[in-house]
Amino acid sequence: MPHLTTDKWIEAIKHKTEKVGGISIGEASERDLFYAICAIASEEMNKNWIDTQEKYRETECKQVYYLSMEFLVGRLLESNLLNSGMLNECNSALEAMGFDPEKVYSVEPDAGLGNGGLGRLAACFLESIASLKFPGHGCGIRYRYGLFEQRIIHGHQVELPDYWLKEDYPWETRKAEEAVDIHFGGDIHMFKKNDGTLEFKYENTDKVTAVPYDVPVVGYQNQVVNSLRLWSAESNSGSSDLLTSKSSQYFHHLDHKHSIEQISGFLYPDDSGYDGKILRLKQQYFLVSSSLKSIIRQFKKNGRHSLMHLPDRVVIQINDTHPSLAVPELMRILMDEERFGWDDAWEITTKTIAYTNHTTLSEALEKWPQDMVKSLLPRLHMIIYEINERFCRKVWEDHPELRDKIHELAIIADNQVHMARLAIVGSFSVNGVARLHTEILKKKEMSNFYTLFPERFNNKTNGITHRRWLLQVNPELSTLISDVIGPQWIQRPNHLISLLRYSNDVPFLERVSEVKLQNKARLAQFIHEKTGIVVDERSIFDVQIKRLHEYKRQLLNIFHVIHLYNELKDNPSLDITPRTFIFGAKAAPSYYFAKEVIKLINRMASIINNDTSIQGKLKVVFLENYNVSLAEKIIPATDISEQISTASKEASGTGNMKMMMNGALTVGTLDGANIEIRDLVGDRNIFIFGLTADEVHDYYQNGGYVARDIYHTDERVRRILDQLNEGAFGSQEIEFKDIFYHILYHNDPYFVLKDFDAYIETHELVEQAYRNQPKWMNMSMTNIAYSGKFSSDRTIQEYASEIWKLKRMD
Repeated sequence: MPHLTTDKWIEAIKHKTEKVGGISIGEASERDLFYAICAIASEEMNKNWIDTQEKYRETECKQVYYLSMEFLVGRLLESNLLNSGMLNECNSALEAMGFDPEKVYSVEPDAGLGNGGLGRLAACFLESIASLKFPGHGCGIRYRYGLFEQRIIHGHQVELPDYWLKEDYPWETRKAEEAVDIHFGGDIHMFKKNDGTLEFKYENTDKVTAVPYDVPVVGYQNQVVNSLRLWSAESNSGSSDLLTSKSSQYFHHLDHKHSIEQISGFLYPDDSGYDGKILRLKQQYFLVSSSLKSIIRQFKKNGRHSLMHLPDRVVIQINDTHPSLAVPELMRILMDEERFGWDDAWEITTKTIAYTNHTTLSEALEKWPQDMVKSLLPRLHMIIYEINERFCRKVWEDHPELRDKIHELAIIADNQVHMARLAIVGSFSVNGVARLHTEILKKKEMSNFYTLFPERFNNKTNGITHRRWLLQVNPELSTLISDVIGPQWIQRPNHLISLLRYSNDVPFLERVSEVKLQNKARLAQFIHEKTGIVVDERSIFDVQIKRLHEYKRQLLNIFHVIHLYNELKDNPSLDITPRTFIFGAKAAPSYYFAKEVIKLINRMASIINNDTSIQGKLKVVFLENYNVSLAEKIIPATDISEQISTASKEASGTGNMKMMMNGALTVGTLDGANIEIRDLVGDRNIFIFGLTADEVHDYYQNGGYVARDIYHTDERVRRILDQLNEGAFGSQEIEFKDIFYHILYHNDPYFVLKDFDAYIETHELVEQAYRNQPKWMNMSMTNIAYSGKFSSDRTIQEYASEIWKLKRMD
């Protein structure tokens, strides 16, 4: 891609703002410049985008389509400029014109297309696919509203609409000519033709138009631009139809139009009620049906191959259970629209679809009421029923040892359609996302399926794109790294291992330490601007940023904070390294207990931050509305990465990788990818504590843990829980009683009390290590050096060679 010089950038920005926008540079706002730069960047990228798609068509290469309900892409301008090789010149041009690049880039809203690690992983994967020159694309939904915008008011989480599309999104291109129709409900009529085959006719269906919006996915300085296709649900009836309809029908039309638009209206609508469940199921079918229709239409466009060859040209990776309906929908298209028989359609389907499992939590292994599926998707219900019948019959005939397990294997059981089972039976690959997670799937959660299909199960440990999470968010550290080992690590992240040579180089480590301090000072300034809280950049920045869930154990973290506060109140002269605890998390709107934990964190922040008697030794900060852009500010400044989930519950985690890559040290359980981090850096360079996955499983299976025993024997635990129960931290005596009762009367289901002592002890070790700064910086550098293993480039290379069988487009 030809580079624009700084002067050319200045000229182009002036042209866009003055001649296109009608505003002089002197009058232009940061918003005006943002849209001007997006337009310039798009012009530079579009030729490569067109050329990439044309190359894929000409070569008829095999392509992967990554189906996901979430793509947490964050802001794209800076990353697009970086990957296109234009960032430095654009920054220089803005500075020459008197603008702060960071303020210009921050005009862009975080795209409300995802919530947590699942969606961020999908975004990292797309970037690595393009950067490694693999032919691959994402398929998702163009939600008009994200999860929600979080505000903290008087310590409580308050949810506001996240209307991120209220202004033009500069990266999307509407492709109305490639819209497809999706059908819900209706009547299915079956006919037997003269040749003995069956034909199905659909009547009285509710038709929805799916319109694609394509977003470019830019590879790192390699001229490859893949696509993220986002589907928007639209009504077939236009405004003219509404105006000419009878008045009695007018409001019916409006309601119907609104119900259709709701399909792509909200990310994760509340599914606690029936209407919410229906909407979630509609969203999932909408995603897979529109994507599969588009994929098959693209395949047929060349007209050279029968769909029997679809698995040679296409692989469909479904990201978790949400897109599992891809299995029966592909069967439906092949049989009803392309006239294949069952056996051929099944062969094509099971050679095309691959499934990634992200969780062992029962509530996340989706299942839908059978009657709901039958009513909303009558033809798919027929196909799922037949898949289930054939599968159960085969198990009965071929595996007599599993006959008594058929109920646990059946896709339809207890009037529920089990989506994870459907995905396993209908795919050729089932992968976990960390070594421990995959072993749990094989030996415990999905052991019966592993007995049936051992060849399908494999592990692909998650990864993060180091270009976003190191090169972009921490440019000063990236420059230092390139100065000593060269820039090869940007395209070959395993080259970071060369930093081990400098892990005892005192001048180099001092420069790295200075960069960390600068990052902490910037975050401290941001915290002060946003919250009014003054924090010491020389304190330990102890960070836990992730979705608020009981198994992630933010409660254990805040219990530690309360313990330290109690210690300081008892002994104000206690020799303790000042520490700043930073939290960022959203709780699901209906998740009462999680919201109580948020309230407790904010209450403790209010008490501790205003208590002068502790001399500023502790600060607690809860940064509201945690998202990608906020993570980009926090992660480079992190000293301690809190990865303290109950062992066996976190499939992988990727925050642990991002913070490790920026030199933070992990305090964590032997869960998810923490284990693989530990195996690489060694026990001396990570702080591991708590129960193992086997110990947790044994307690769940056999009992033996009594939370009240710890309450009665550990005075630190009893003091904290009594403080909650007696209203010591609340404006009312009853304020935090629910946490007290939940822990003791539900027997501490995630072992917060059981791991408390080990956690406190581990943080004492953290304290001692931090006081020895040469040792700390050696540990930090060791973590950075080994972090290349957790680049999503490595993960995607494994997917491409072992599952997808893709070739690079060199």
